[in-house]
Amino acid sequence: MSRRPLAILFLMAVAGAASAQAPRISVRGDPSIDDDTIYKLAVDPRDYPDQPFVVLLDDGIVSLEMDGRARTTYRQVVQILTQDGAEPWGERAFSYVQARERFAINWVRVIRPDGTTITPQPAQEQEGPPDVALQAPVYSSARVRRITLGGVAPGTIVDVSYTIERQQPMFSGEFYTSWVSSGRQLIRRSRYLLDIPAGLPIRIREHNVPAARVTDVGRRRVYTWTANDLPRIEVEPFMPEDDSVLAGVNVAAPITWDDVAAWYGALARDRYTVTPELAQQFGAQVAGARTREDSLRALYRWVAQEFRYVALELGMGGYQPRAAGDVLATKYGDCKDKATLFIALARRMGFEADPVLLSSRGAADSTMPSLAQFDHAIAAVTGGSGGYRYFDLTAELVPFGELPYAEQGSFALVVHSDGTGRVVSLPADSAPASIMNERLAGTLAPGGEFTGTYTATATGFRQQALREMFYRHYSPAEQRDFAAKLASQVINGATGSALQAFDGRDLSAEARVAFSITDPRMTSPSGGADVMTVPITAYAMGSLVAALEAHLPRKYSISVTSVVGPSTRVSELQVQLPEGWHARLPPAVSTDSRFGRYRATYTQTGRTLRIVRTMSGYRGTAPPEAVQELIAWLKAVGQDDVRFIVLEHAP
Repeated sequence: MSRRPLAILFLMAVAGAASAQAPRISVRGDPSIDDDTIYKLAVDPRDYPDQPFVVLLDDGIVSLEMDGRARTTYRQVVQILTQDGAEPWGERAFSYVQARERFAINWVRVIRPDGTTITPQPAQEQEGPPDVALQAPVYSSARVRRITLGGVAPGTIVDVSYTIERQQPMFSGEFYTSWVSSGRQLIRRSRYLLDIPAGLPIRIREHNVPAARVTDVGRRRVYTWTANDLPRIEVEPFMPEDDSVLAGVNVAAPITWDDVAAWYGALARDRYTVTPELAQQFGAQVAGARTREDSLRALYRWVAQEFRYVALELGMGGYQPRAAGDVLATKYGDCKDKATLFIALARRMGFEADPVLLSSRGAADSTMPSLAQFDHAIAAVTGGSGGYRYFDLTAELVPFGELPYAEQGSFALVVHSDGTGRVVSLPADSAPASIMNERLAGTLAPGGEFTGTYTATATGFRQQALREMFYRHYSPAEQRDFAAKLASQVINGATGSALQAFDGRDLSAEARVAFSITDPRMTSPSGGADVMTVPITAYAMGSLVAALEAHLPRKYSISVTSVVGPSTRVSELQVQLPEGWHARLPPAVSTDSRFGRYRATYTQTGRTLRIVRTMSGYRGTAPPEAVQELIAWLKAVGQDDVRFIVLEHAP
């Protein structure tokens, strides 16, 4: 299951007289737009020294029908200001789904600001499948039309228009479009024109745009959104990339989530049959299980790790899962295939299991029912209390009962076996649930040499990095090299040995790595004392404070999640000092805010010097005015800018 990025599909947006009905675009152009007027909007490049190009016209015209068919024409007129700006416009790519859509380029030309033509058509044109990653092959009916333009250089204008006709909706009456009218470059003129049957009660969600002008003519209704001279979005630290920042419109059909659930439920209903061969192979996988819960764990590991992920988006295959027996026969599948296999076998064990539709980026909009909200499928198993446990069968290194970070807390749709649906919010880890704990403990010799052990353990989504690191088995020689590399990252110049690793694929194993570490000299003499480098994470963020202060007053809200995030990191140094040595201990630091919690302690008990730094964060957003609180908190954290410890001792 997948969808094309909205940035490709719906870069819409042109002030000007809108006709009562959507204009018919052809190779001769749009009769409602005066090309000469648009070209005269060209700017003086000296006024925009930090922009590679300027959008003179960003235009989208969408004509929808009752059954979900649509005809959409996009036009972009762009003035190239720099050589960097010429690069992305000299090569263009347009995506569409061949099985359901028809694509046509109306025109592509390169002109001078006075309107004279430099290049009337593409120098090269080719159509083929989209580029895919080798580690996750994609079989899709999507097509990409690639063109190369000659003559694109600073001072020229690129004028592009193309049309996509959606000839076959996924089911009758289903559609979704969106318009984004702001970005990282100035937009001189922007228009989004939506032409629909007058009796079609569509859902519209506007954000940061004036209300549309609505015109009724005969049996059609036209919504027109226009804007002039939209400034580029100035990026601020921790700025959320959502509707609080972007300006635009979302449009969806008058369907419900129950309609979506019924449609998917009907597609998947006959795909859960457990064949004799599947039952036999599954039986071998759970032969050692003592309980039904053990069997479910074994099933999850088997499907997640032993069936290769391959994206299958051919025609209806982009939404309809293959039968569980077929997935077994090929030993591969996409997200919905693997979820279907898991659900079929979980149901056979007596569990109530169902598919769940969601966005892999956690970006689904719960207010706009449509298939376009979803590009991913996982499985849900009903618990004893009526709640759900969720399983992403494509996340082969995520432990049983947990979810990848990007999916946590997001909107999703559970599709029950009878075709009814239930909207849910997926569970999200808190800071205490996702912890990275690093500990360096050892002994310091009178000559300053350090010998000890580094240990790292992780829980929740923090363990993903460790599991990926030890996804495969390392030979003894590789372990020696790996230990040496890791040790040098902990202490520059240190050597490592005796690597203790875990099997990252063993989802029941603790995510833990340890190795011995030896530093030729952790200290350096200074005025009758020794100065020891503190080799654990420091959190002073002076440059970040400066970046925040450079954007005052702040315009946009603050993503609390982006500051630290809902996790905890604990860094500890424990050193056994030589007899008679004493550390000059810095003061402890403790500071809390809505953005995070920080603690730093420095203690010496007997010969043992102990330093512990703990940083935790949260989820959510904060208003722009909270930036002063964020700056104050970061400055408080920065008080713990301790990079060295003075060790006093008798000569």
